Amino acid sequence: MDRFEQNDKTPVTEGICLLTVVSPRRDEGNSPTGTVGRCLARQLLAVGRHVRVMAEPDQCGGWPDTVDVVQGSITRPVECARAFDGVEAVFLAGAHPSTVQDALTLARNASARKVVLLSSHGPEYEEVNPPETWFWLAIEKAVENSGIAWTHIRPSAVMGAVIESTYPATGSDWPDTVRADGVVREAFLNQGHYPFIHEQDLAAVVAAALISDDHTGTIVEAVGPPLSTRSRIRSIATALGRDIDTVDLAADESRAIWRRRGWPDGAIDVTLYALEEYGARFDELVQWTLDQRPSVQDIIGRPLRTYHDWVSENIDSFR
Repeated sequence: MDRFEQNDKTPVTEGICLLTVVSPRRDEGNSPTGTVGRCLARQLLAVGRHVRVMAEPDQCGGWPDTVDVVQGSITRPVECARAFDGVEAVFLAGAHPSTVQDALTLARNASARKVVLLSSHGPEYEEVNPPETWFWLAIEKAVENSGIAWTHIRPSAVMGAVIESTYPATGSDWPDTVRADGVVREAFLNQGHYPFIHEQDLAAVVAAALISDDHTGTIVEAVGPPLSTRSRIRSIATALGRDIDTVDLAADESRAIWRRRGWPDGAIDVTLYALEEYGARFDELVQWTLDQRPSVQDIIGRPLRTYHDWVSENIDSFR
């Protein structure tokens, strides 16, 4: 049971939680803001919070009836300044370095007391490069210097990314190929591993950071364990009740397929690197995940949802 399930005794707070949602992005490090945001909205409503969403046009549907949806983009926040009126806390997802300062100024002027940033593991690599090349790290630094209490969430890849068609590339064509001819074709099929977190679990981590002050001023590693490519395929086959054929591709063959499907080279490079690296350093990277404190399980108060859980919930995408 999540710590954020409905409690009839929980009073509705006066402040508004603003969630920002952008169209799916395939560049490396991007999480599916719509998938995570919808999970988060339901969890916040369940504990009596007012929820407003600033969503780009193709993300304005599918929200609970009581959510106040404002069409706009966090990449152009000044055009939608009214979305910040009365805001107490902001889940900042999909921001861009060139305009994030405008968004933070609007939040500060609205007397927002907290910003929870959906970041990436990019800053770990960007910090060795010149500041003018930063993307994720530039956003994190802007949030830290905003004068508003902050928490950075650096998640694993999100299981539901395949539905929204966001990073990573691994598995992104499986719904199509499994439906069409019952086959998965991918590089590093036998040794590949990739870390994933269920979108409900990631949303629960964000909810905890928004609702309490326990994680203020910290970087939360919202990481799930590395899963083998073979185990992910087995989960899909089990849920379908039939075998799935597999074809082990060379890295360049996967690259060509993903490129034809519109994936940028940066995202392809990182996906292939991670599949190989997590396979080669599996024990070390599993231990790194286990060593994170607080762990996701510590924060959300229950075991993590598994990939098998996710497949069972979304099996219609593969039928």
